[in-house]
Amino acid sequence: MKAPPRGRAHGVSARAPGPGGEVRIIGGQWKRSKLPVPDRPGLRPTPDRVRETLFNWLGQDLSGMTCLDAFAGSGALGLEAASRGAARVFLIERDPTLAQALRRHAARLGASHVEVLQTDAVRWMAQAAGQRWGVIFLDPPFGDAASGWNESLFQRALQAAVGLLADDGFLYLEAPRAWTAAQCQPLGLALHRQGKAGMVHFHLLVRDASYARPEGPGDNLTP
Repeated sequence: MKAPPRGRAHGVSARAPGPGGEVRIIGGQWKRSKLPVPDRPGLRPTPDRVRETLFNWLGQDLSGMTCLDAFAGSGALGLEAASRGAARVFLIERDPTLAQALRRHAARLGASHVEVLQTDAVRWMAQAAGQRWGVIFLDPPFGDAASGWNESLFQRALQAAVGLLADDGFLYLEAPRAWTAAQCQPLGLALHRQGKAGMVHFHLLVRDASYARPEGPGDNLTP
């Protein structure tokens, strides 16, 4: 059986083949802009056709929305959201080379509403209680068979992200396997849309209306 592609550069030990390439923004004010991507171990930008499907699901215009790209990598998802009118986009990337590249991209585009933070995404999300985001993008590293395709990381990332999702928000998940509605429900999430491109499974999740989320002092605040 063909192995799923390796994940982003967050904690991946195996090296992705080939030199660094580029990401093309496919919609919005920076449509057709091409951004160079460093050659980093395991980096796997979300393909154009997957992003096109995702932003069809979200609606082409994200004006006024706040977006968190928690495993930013190449920035393909977060910068696409910024191009399409998102009011604030927060990119988290642990790899210093990629984080520096993301800052260069934001500066080149004049994207003052894009912020980049170099840190561990799961730890940051777990400590960001009280913040609420309209769209959260999760594309953790896929790992490999020896790591169990990073199943534990996916679980922890989802658990941390759901606490930051606005009541009417969307959570995008890219993974090496399909997540079922039954697997999402205990996390307080419902499966809204789902697709597959090659060996990559992608999902759009929303809050499960039947799930009672504990209220906190900072609830319903925008970041």
